[in-house]
Amino acid sequence: MDLTGKLLIAMPGMGDTRFDRAVVFLCSHGKDGAMGLIVNKPAPDLRLADLLEQLKIEASVPEYGRMPVHFGGPVETARGFVLHSADYEANLHSMVVSDQFRMTATMDVLEDIAGGQGPGRALLTLGYAGWGPGQLEDEIAMNVWLTAEADPALIFDPADATKWEAALRTLGVDPLTLSACAGRA
Repeated sequence: MDLTGKLLIAMPGMGDTRFDRAVVFLCSHGKDGAMGLIVNKPAPDLRLADLLEQLKIEASVPEYGRMPVHFGGPVETARGFVLHSADYEANLHSMVVSDQFRMTATMDVLEDIAGGQGPGRALLTLGYAGWGPGQLEDEIAMNVWLTAEADPALIFDPADATKWEAALRTLGVDPLTLSACAGRA
């Protein structure tokens, strides 16, 4: 199973508050494990403008300064990752995730965003979610996660508070019908 470029949707009762109602975009998934970015948990009171100021990057496009910074996951929380549309390739390196998505973790993407030369759509995170070999598959088998296709409109939508419900609805699931208890048939 290769879930690269797909969404993980946290089931209720997961037990890890960092992933409560999380929607995770999987940037890579294979025999060595998986890496993804939580796309619906903005960091409180942290905007791109704050990061640009800390990094001493001048912004010539002020509206980008209001872009929220998201909690991407509990691993390497001081490291930035930009999930973005495929219309942009960083000078240094962008990871091709799918036809619609790229992920860049180098400073040049922030400089380009600040200068108005960045991707058409982007989501900035600090940190990422990671799984060792077989760990994600085990969690899926234990009904911790649902999987879904990744829709750029959902991922880049600024309404973070509704992304979990919207992701569930892409599967035809009403969030009110989910139970925190798992079972086997």
